[in-house]
Amino acid sequence: MAEGSDGTLFVVDCAGPHCNCADKATLHLAELGVPVKVMIGGVTGWVDEGVSVVRA
Repeated sequence: MAEGSDGTLFVVDCAGPHCNCADKATLHLAELGVPVKVMIGGVTGWVDEGVSVVRA
């Protein structure tokens, strides 16, 4: 991923409030030099903030 990311910002989220997989994945990707952020609250939090979600 680090070689092919071409500056793309990756956003990682978890399925629930007690899941720490997103934190672990974010740390691992950051250590590889991949631009990454964790989405606190998951997709539900994203929608609660009024940001639209588009399915690809």
